[in-house]
Amino acid sequence: MKLDGIDTYVTTPPTGIGGSHWVLVRVTTDDGITGVGECYGVPFAGDVVARMVEDTFDRYIAGEDPHDVETMYRRVYSAGFTQRPDVSVMGVFSGIEMAVWDILGKAHDQPVYNLLGGAFHRRLRTYTYLYPRSADDTRHRPSADVDIDIDIEGDVYHDPTVAAERALDYVEAGFTAIKQDPTGPYAVQGGRELSMGELARSEANARAIREAVGDRADLLFGTHGQMSTGSAIRLARRLEQFDPLWFEEPCPPDQVEAIGQVAGATSIPVATGERL
Repeated sequence: MKLDGIDTYVTTPPTGIGGSHWVLVRVTTDDGITGVGECYGVPFAGDVVARMVEDTFDRYIAGEDPHDVETMYRRVYSAGFTQRPDVSVMGVFSGIEMAVWDILGKAHDQPVYNLLGGAFHRRLRTYTYLYPRSADDTRHRPSADVDIDIDIEGDVYHDPTVAAERALDYVEAGFTAIKQDPTGPYAVQGGRELSMGELARSEANARAIREAVGDRADLLFGTHGQMSTGSAIRLARRLEQFDPLWFEEPCPPDQVEAIGQVAGATSIPVATGERL
C-alpha cells in the first residue's frame, strides 16, 4: 500500500460565524483507500494553501508507505536550507498526516485511537463559542424536542441581552461550558489598552450570561491575545465575580512572561491558546 494522490478543497465559514477559509485534503492510496485531513492555521489564500499542500505531497509524501508517518514527518520538517520549518509548513503537513492516519485506521479496520495507544476517556466534555446567527440559520438550533423561544438575531459581542439569550440556546442544546471573547471582535493590535467602555461592556456581557445560565454552565473567556498586562489584569478583576473556568490568552501568545504576570494577579485560571 502506497500513498498515491491528493485532492484539496477550500471552504469558507458562513457569514457571521467568523474565521477565514479552511483547507481540507483527501489522500488516496494505490489500492483505493482514502483519508481526510484538515490544514490549520496557514495564513495564506485558500488556493495558495491548496497548492502548498499539493507541492508538499508531491515532493515528500507520494509513493510512501502510510505506516511510515515519522519518516514522512522528519522529511518535511527537515526540508529546505534552514532545517527549521515555519508554522505554515507544519500546518500543511498536519492535514496530510491526519489523512494518513485516517487511511491507516481504515486499512486495519480500527479506530485511529487504537493505533495511538487505545481509548482512555470514553467521553470528553466540550464547550462552544457564542456565535451570532440570522433568523433563517438552522445550523446551530437545538433539536426539535427542545422547547425554547428566543430572539436569535443580534450582536452577541456587544449586546448583553442577546449574548445571554444565545447562551441559553446552547445550554438547552446540551452544552455545559460556553466561551466568549468579551473584548469584542479580533483585531491585529495585540497588547492594547481596553477603554472604560470596553471593560464595562465585557463585565455586562459576563453578568448577563451568568445570570441567564446560572450554575448550568461554566463560563470561559478567550481574548485572542488582545491586551497589555495591565489591561488584562483590570479585565480579570471585573470577571472574577462570575467564577470563570478560565481566562484564555489574555496577552499576545509570544509574551509568555506577561501571561504569567496576569496569572499571578487573578484568581481565574489563566490558559494559553492554540497559538502558543
